[in-house]
Amino acid sequence: MATPLILLDTGGTVSFANARAAALLACAEPAGLSLGALLAAGGVAEPEAEPVLAALRAARALSAPLTLAGDRRVDAALTPLSVGGFALTFEDVTERIRGAALARQEPLTGLCNRVGLHDHLHAALAEAARTGAPLAVLMLDLDRFKAVNDTLGHPVGDALLRKVAERLHKATRRGDVVARLGGDEFAILQAGAEQPQAAETLARRLVDLVGRTYVVEGHMLNVGVSVGIAIAPADGQDADDLLKHADLALYRAKAEGRATYRFFEPAMNVQMQARRSLEIDLRRALALRQFTLAFQPQIRLETGEVVGFEALLRWTHPERGPVSPALFIPLAEEIGVIVGIGEWALRAACREAAGWAQPASVAVNLSPVQFRGGKLVETVMNVLAQTGLDPARLELEITEGALLENTDDVLAVLNGLRALGVKISMDDFGTGYSSLSYLQKFPFDKIKIDQSFVRGMEGNAECGAIVRAIARLGASLGMRTTAEGVETTSQLDAIRAEGCTEVQGYLTGRPMPAAQAAALLSESPAADIRVLRNTP
Repeated sequence: MATPLILLDTGGTVSFANARAAALLACAEPAGLSLGALLAAGGVAEPEAEPVLAALRAARALSAPLTLAGDRRVDAALTPLSVGGFALTFEDVTERIRGAALARQEPLTGLCNRVGLHDHLHAALAEAARTGAPLAVLMLDLDRFKAVNDTLGHPVGDALLRKVAERLHKATRRGDVVARLGGDEFAILQAGAEQPQAAETLARRLVDLVGRTYVVEGHMLNVGVSVGIAIAPADGQDADDLLKHADLALYRAKAEGRATYRFFEPAMNVQMQARRSLEIDLRRALALRQFTLAFQPQIRLETGEVVGFEALLRWTHPERGPVSPALFIPLAEEIGVIVGIGEWALRAACREAAGWAQPASVAVNLSPVQFRGGKLVETVMNVLAQTGLDPARLELEITEGALLENTDDVLAVLNGLRALGVKISMDDFGTGYSSLSYLQKFPFDKIKIDQSFVRGMEGNAECGAIVRAIARLGASLGMRTTAEGVETTSQLDAIRAEGCTEVQGYLTGRPMPAAQAAALLSESPAADIRVLRNTP
């Protein structure tokens, strides 16, 4: 017989055991042993064996799982026989159980995977519903992990993930479930603890422990972790709701500075729905070309003439009305549509500038996202060819954010753009950590001084000193300097005194429609600042 079989008399003594049963139970001479002794010889623990022995005494059928020596798993079936006595058969299910366990295990770290987490969470929620005890789900996302993968490669990134998994195990209790959901996302199920105090204590421990320095293959690495927390039953009574709400809390933690934790709040759901609605509208706006450009004059201080315009993206929603760029541009960058929007803005700005009566420059802002993919140089080249704009009249503005990731690749793109003949400006200069080092790496044509320094000049000597230093730095490097955000006559006078070459702000010209910008250049090749201010 292929099936391990044991025959027992009415008293529970073994009368026959085939070879497969003897081998499975590691007993050479099973005949004559009691069922209890036989199971004990096979490594079955007494608590597991008791239900089988109880069924034997009651002369009733039973199916039960048993664990044998060597962690072998079997399904045992006891069947009373019509002629008296019993038949006991076994099915070895060890490999099936191990396969099911592996299907719920994440191979890189050995942690539970998403499927396994769902199984544990469903079971924990059922138990919580029975006992009324709360439980917590913590969603985790590593901060700055992408930079490790990009700069040092995926093998180092994988080694770092394994070390993070080890620290998560050290930070949690034995009964907690730690899972890796993919990439640098993790989750922890915390049951059987006082909530929300236990979840908050764990979150603080995680932020501290995960944020400590790692040594991986000779590299000193620093990553942080952001944590979102949802508590059942208050934040959800089923697995999907609880995970979604913990994820919303994680999103808030990342948005509010990272390396911190946040609990779910009902308002987060409302905000996420609003964000999704805006995302849909944003994609539709790109498809329907609902964007426009406004052009803000840039004035040469020495002569008062208009030397160029900055093209500013505007979106007027058919129902929402004007939507702030501070709201929709970060979202467009996050969901990837900024590449399409940026290409449209570039083409529209170049087309307008090509029709101006005077050869003023046009400045177009570039998002850091547009540098990914390696197509930016080709895009700019095609736009210039299609619109016929002289490359020397196009000025592309970037912020330090474009240079923070993959600096060498970005510099290669900037050199490719420079080879086309276009000008490159650094926007918001002075607000980043490494602005000066970037001036060494790439010869920018213009430095745009951030408006926060300009506006602070009237009451803050330090801001004046910073503006003066940047203006002198630009002059020594052969770079023009534009002061942004000039709104008062005293600011304009101070900017002129410090040696800046150009000015841009509400005082010297508000953003205007394309037709008005073209008309301004047609009326006055060297428009005076007073004209732009609409003053006598």
